[in-house]
Amino acid sequence: MAEPLVRVAFSIRTPTAADQVLVRLRLIGQMEAWTIRSESVLPIGRKTRALLAMVALANPRPVLRGRLAEQLWSRRPDEQARASLRQEIHRLLDALSPAGSDVMMVSRDQLCLRPGAVWIDVEEVIRANTDQPASLALLDGDLLEDLDGVDPNFDAWLNAERESLRDRARGIAETMLRDSQEDPATAIAAAQRLLAIDRTHEGAWRALMRAYTARGERGLAVQAYDRCRTVLADLLDAAPSAETQQLLTTIRGPSRNRLPLRPPSDEAAELPSSVDAAPPLKARGHDRAGPRGGVHVGVMPFRLVGTSDEDAHLASGIADEITTALARFRWLLIVSSSSLGRFAAEHRDEAAIRRELGLDFLLDGTVQRFGDTIRVNLRLLDLRANNQIAWSRRFDRQAGDLLWLQDEIAAQVVAQIDPEILLIEARRSTSRSHVDSTAYDLMLRAIPLMNRMERDAFMRAGQHLADAVTLEPDYAAAYAWYAYWHIFLVGQDWASDP
Repeated sequence: MAEPLVRVAFSIRTPTAADQVLVRLRLIGQMEAWTIRSESVLPIGRKTRALLAMVALANPRPVLRGRLAEQLWSRRPDEQARASLRQEIHRLLDALSPAGSDVMMVSRDQLCLRPGAVWIDVEEVIRANTDQPASLALLDGDLLEDLDGVDPNFDAWLNAERESLRDRARGIAETMLRDSQEDPATAIAAAQRLLAIDRTHEGAWRALMRAYTARGERGLAVQAYDRCRTVLADLLDAAPSAETQQLLTTIRGPSRNRLPLRPPSDEAAELPSSVDAAPPLKARGHDRAGPRGGVHVGVMPFRLVGTSDEDAHLASGIADEITTALARFRWLLIVSSSSLGRFAAEHRDEAAIRRELGLDFLLDGTVQRFGDTIRVNLRLLDLRANNQIAWSRRFDRQAGDLLWLQDEIAAQVVAQIDPEILLIEARRSTSRSHVDSTAYDLMLRAIPLMNRMERDAFMRAGQHLADAVTLEPDYAAAYAWYAYWHIFLVGQDWASDP
């Protein structure tokens, strides 16, 4: 069937106030497209979305059909590629039809968005400057992060677009950071804005550490270094530079006051026979502040089993979604699947993974497709217990909306893994003596006692948390659990003075 053509004369012009925005298009992060009536007009197919993205990023300039066909179907002969492009144009116009018929202008040779009809988040970021930096906040993820793997030519184009956008935003943020050094509050905001754009920017991490120190918040400065170290190890497989480490040494002061950056891995003495008889920690004061903890969890690249290469994005998409969801838990230190890729290509030596990356747990899995059914098998290995399987689950889902499938599986995995790891860590913490316990150990020891909802055990949990906040007065996690404990204390009518 011949394609109906809208014959227009293309011209580039600047949108005016009279232009009516018909569609709001989000290209940063996961792609979204909404009408002014809040109707989603995002195309279902990944190729159709990629087509819309290429036209949007060229806005207001038109894009030649030949270039679109070459970028999206590089492995097909020219005629087949152009035929596929015609089909995708029809699908794109159908998807955008709820917003009106004049959002997209199509001619025999090129495509273009009607000027002023589409609001695009990338354009707002590009228009940002040091006087009006608010639009930089829109850059809260990778450009088109859900469209990797559409085509090799498209991937190369997308990587170049990502770098260009981040370079521009990074330059503006760096200028703002240089101009804000005298005021700690302004410097903190500028450093955080720059780190939202480039998490591996050591200059921003150092500026954040200096600003916290200038405000007298030495604990936050040390935490900033710890986050910097984790990010560099995760994303670059590198350690902080000598300049950053020297700044940490200066901030932490004399060696007797320095805090280790994670709890000791060796299991110390046996638990005393009676927890009630454990000596109080109040006399230890600030001079023996223990190290704060966190569990290191790696998400292995998931393996495809009996699945075609066209579905390769499913495995990486599910792994990335789980990584992102787990990263929201501040007490979990996550190593992404990209950092573990080289181990996936080898024989998955868990001992080597733990030795090189210091992981405590490893999430591994497989992805299979049976017709319209996607099966995902996952397991959580406790690397400190001879790779014992701590948790496992199988998910069978219909292969409809793949983005929804990834979100739904990630939500269930995180909801089950977080408490499982918490209970494992709580049991492990009881193997260390009360005298040598850190605030992190005491907090973990309190959590299962709280969950039993028995008055005696609950009161022991309160004492553990009181000891934890005494041991480390600026440890926010211990205070949060102590506040949670007080809520139940009053709710159970166990408080002497509600």
